[in-house]
Amino acid sequence: MSETPIARALISVSDKTGLVPFARELARHKVRLLSTGGTAKALKEAGLAVTEVSAYTGFPEIMDGRVKTLHPTIHGGVLADREDPKHRTAMEGHDIAPIDLVVVNLYPFVETIQSGADYQTCIENIDIGGPAMIRAAAKNHRYVTVVTDPAEYDSVIRDMDDNDGATSVSLRSFLALEAYARTSSYDSTISAWLAEQQGRAWPKRMTVAGRVEHVLRYGENPHQEAAVYRSTPAAPGVATAARLQGKELSFNNYNDADAALMTVAEFDAPAVAIVKHANPCGVAQHDHPTIAWDKAVSCDPVSAYGGVVAVNRRIEADLARKLTDLFLEVVIAPGVSEAAAEALAKKPNLRVLTTDIPDPAAMGTRMVKSISGGMLLQSADAQTVTREACSVVTQRQPTEAEWRDLLFAWRVAKHVKSNAIVYARNLTTVGVGAGQMSRIDSSRIAALKAGEHLGAEGSVVASDAFFPFPDGLLAAVGAGATAAIQPGGSIRDDAVIQAADAAGIAMVFTGERHFLH
Repeated sequence: MSETPIARALISVSDKTGLVPFARELARHKVRLLSTGGTAKALKEAGLAVTEVSAYTGFPEIMDGRVKTLHPTIHGGVLADREDPKHRTAMEGHDIAPIDLVVVNLYPFVETIQSGADYQTCIENIDIGGPAMIRAAAKNHRYVTVVTDPAEYDSVIRDMDDNDGATSVSLRSFLALEAYARTSSYDSTISAWLAEQQGRAWPKRMTVAGRVEHVLRYGENPHQEAAVYRSTPAAPGVATAARLQGKELSFNNYNDADAALMTVAEFDAPAVAIVKHANPCGVAQHDHPTIAWDKAVSCDPVSAYGGVVAVNRRIEADLARKLTDLFLEVVIAPGVSEAAAEALAKKPNLRVLTTDIPDPAAMGTRMVKSISGGMLLQSADAQTVTREACSVVTQRQPTEAEWRDLLFAWRVAKHVKSNAIVYARNLTTVGVGAGQMSRIDSSRIAALKAGEHLGAEGSVVASDAFFPFPDGLLAAVGAGATAAIQPGGSIRDDAVIQAADAAGIAMVFTGERHFLH
């Protein structure tokens, strides 16, 4: 392969960003322009010479534009192997001229489904001719340059300027890769939408679509490579958050910020979560976010150092000043006031992100985890237990204050790595035990953490899964817990309930668990 001069270009785009300046640059290089419908109209209005595809092929656009570029004169010009004598003979015999540049971006299917359009409108926004041309041009990138994104226009013109109107092998190869990724992502989104329309949670074949946002310096460790991709369609969250200040985020920063954001997303009332190594080490709810911060950091101020903070309300100046009193890696919230931004700017390395708070109940239907030889997929854990759904299984009923703390602790426990134990009092975590191999160890660690700072006396305890034996519950009682919330479902539930009754505490079963590995 070598540099291929561009003499003829086919342009058919839905997104007309940068179209006219790009076409003018092509005209400067004496490139003949072929186009369709609205694209041809835009080029003509700009004073550019353009031949409409219907005139070029001698066949009109039909079926409301569904058929316009699907013609041998077009695809033969794109797909021909120009060094194959038989191909050249076929081109001469059928009066087919080579097409050297294909510029196509696809019907806005993603934007259409996001708009809430009806089924038939979505179907009409599935592009057919566009992907066919893109794939043909990408296959034949030995000779043909394919462009699928307006962001690539400048690169093409620079390459032509550097190569006397031709494009280089390296650029054509790169653009071919981008083209196949584009059509793959497009088809993946259509497939996922059709599966959703048909109620098929697990279709026979599955692809996951995304678009790169950032290539990171490294992954969890310096020897690992990493990048951030935004989902398609895009959704609010850490991957799409705006960075107002601070250094580039690391892989671990993104992971921790997501854990913190999804924790505060559980709460309708103002809440603050502090996360370290993907586990909440302090969470609090209060009508005033600044007080929620004070309560959250008091749970474990040692672990909070170097942590990641999420707030589900706009950050005001008083909270911002307090945040700058402690070394933090990342702060994420739905907004930052002007005065708060000035206060946070005093810590220029602090990464400050803004994004809409995701709705846990509206999270994507699938979560993906890579495993050797494949991947695990599951629906998102969007369950949020209510008081009405719980069953009190002990002789003593929880007090109103205990009920508030039990439901609060349960929502926090959902975001703590299993085995998870959370002590809470006055809508504030006072001790967190995470990721231990036995539940009793998590209970003891949570009690130990509580004893170092706020103490667990008068708290409630949440366990993300059932207590398999009374010992884990009794460890919580020994630490000072007066009520417990857990899923239930153990073959030894009766023994655990008897232990709770003997200790005089209240216990609630939710009927669901929240393992997070």
